[in-house]
Amino acid sequence: MSIVLNHLIVPAADKTAAATFLADLLGLPVSAPSGPFVPVRVNDDLALDFDDRHQVQPGHYAFLVDDDTFDAVLGRLRESESIAYGSGPGHGWDRQINHLGGGRGVYVRDPNGHSYELFTAVP
Repeated sequence: MSIVLNHLIVPAADKTAAATFLADLLGLPVSAPSGPFVPVRVNDDLALDFDDRHQVQPGHYAFLVDDDTFDAVLGRLRESESIAYGSGPGHGWDRQINHLGGGRGVYVRDPNGHSYELFTAVP
């Protein structure tokens, strides 16, 4: 068996709200609570388990996505006036995308201060 990242614990002020934010962003369902966690299954191997028992320390979570997923996420971002997103750390939340490495990318700030990065592979 190869090494597979199975889950990450994501600290949140409100685990249900934080899980719902990411699930809505990515077009995924929120899974049923599991113990103290509210999981969002990103793919067959990885779940992000949202937990509100501890202090929030903002983190950075990067997702390699296909073009269709990127377009769907970008569409949801453009429809929302309340979600901060942008082309990268050097440009703030400028509501633009980047073309680093020849693909497309965007950074999204969640209500807990986490930064979600979504990017496509180079064509």
